[in-house]
Amino acid sequence: MDKKIFIANWKSHKTKDEAIAFFEYLKDNISKLDPSSKEIVIAPPFTLLSKSRHLIDKYKLPIKLCAQNVSSFPEGAYTGEINAKQVKEFAEYVIVGHSERRKYLHEKDYDIENKVREADEVGLQVIQCVQDENSPVFKGAKIVAFEPPSAIGSGNPDDPQHIAEVFEKIKKDYPQVNLLYGGSVAPENINQFLEIDNLSGFLIGGASLEPDSFISLLNG
Repeated sequence: MDKKIFIANWKSHKTKDEAIAFFEYLKDNISKLDPSSKEIVIAPPFTLLSKSRHLIDKYKLPIKLCAQNVSSFPEGAYTGEINAKQVKEFAEYVIVGHSERRKYLHEKDYDIENKVREADEVGLQVIQCVQDENSPVFKGAKIVAFEPPSAIGSGNPDDPQHIAEVFEKIKKDYPQVNLLYGGSVAPENINQFLEIDNLSGFLIGGASLEPDSFISLLNG
């Protein structure tokens, strides 16, 4: 990728009012950022996709939107599901196969493969999460995020040398993908990752919830 991509994964956080405050802070501090060298992406929960789209457009922010999940089914009689065509109305990206969904929702590789296919068919940019260098990357996933489970929300990020080794193996098997790192990325440690070979950016969790912290990460 020409730009490093920074994805703020809000997970199951924020109400409408909290999202409004976040985007208003970004509007007031956008001059601190250099969007020419970064792809800035926010991944709010589904309840905030529409409002986030409205605020980004209203304030003319150089930000893309990402959904945190997508249905493995197409449009149809699937109560409670949100299909790829519906996601595409608001977002440019979608996260598929996050380790928390594997852990708590018991998603398997076949679920993830179906989600990648559905998202790719409508033109969403798929960010497929993998837990190690031996995980399969499914056809249609243009971006792969390596997120070792031990680093998610623990405050203990993976070692840069190990990340580089994992990236090298994934690139060897899937040369077409761009690679992100996710797992306890914070303003105080981001610089140690920026020089990793094949790194195209970051999937950021807790450190992206406060706008000042997120801006600090972007200014790395």
